[in-house]
Amino acid sequence: MTRYDEIGVGYALGRRTDPRWLAPVLDALGSAATVLDVGSGTGSYEPPSRQVVAVEPSAEMIRQRPPAAAPVVRAVAEALPFASATFDAALAVLTVHHWPDWRAGLDELRRVARRQVVLAYDTRLHNDFWLVREYVPEVASLERSRPSAPEIAEVLGASSMIELPVPWDFTDGVFPAYWRRPEAYLDPAVRRSCSALAQTAPAAVDRGIARLRADLESGRWHAEHADLLDRAEWDAGFRLIVA
Repeated sequence: MTRYDEIGVGYALGRRTDPRWLAPVLDALGSAATVLDVGSGTGSYEPPSRQVVAVEPSAEMIRQRPPAAAPVVRAVAEALPFASATFDAALAVLTVHHWPDWRAGLDELRRVARRQVVLAYDTRLHNDFWLVREYVPEVASLERSRPSAPEIAEVLGASSMIELPVPWDFTDGVFPAYWRRPEAYLDPAVRRSCSALAQTAPAAVDRGIARLRADLESGRWHAEHADLLDRAEWDAGFRLIVA
């Protein structure tokens, strides 16, 4: 059983494609006609109008893929079952931090495709998110154990690393998606779709959410974070890496 067979139940309900991120992903793929989507999950950012093959190790995530999604092979990034240079591009969206041997996985991306497009995040900026800093600091140790976007870019020898800010009304429920909508984190379904919270000790998450609930009821959160309320977007550290 993979990690997402345990924490991925209901994932597709909270993690929906946002066109404001899909557009730069498509641009980064350039003219690639054949694309391997590694760690594809439910297929949120699989490019339309291209020949796509997906790779996903979790049976639970595969079960949630829509009928029109690309054909999927159950495999892991570190051992892709394809010959070298099979694809024009390899795509990996918010998945590298879950790979047990992420460097080996990146080597595999380079082996099977001439172009690599990886959406990752700077763990330092993730740890500066108010939910981590003020309510669930235990998340920080998990994030520090994960590869950060600059590390991934260096290993790939990236040609570019593009900032992808998080809009205030983002539809893809990534961990910091609700940076301006804190009430959302009171919803257990929202928390389950965030791997950083799903993989943190439940007692620590419960304590933090209880504090957040109290601060929302008292008005303290809004008073202390008034600077966020007029922002249209926020940089949580997400980076689109192209090599």
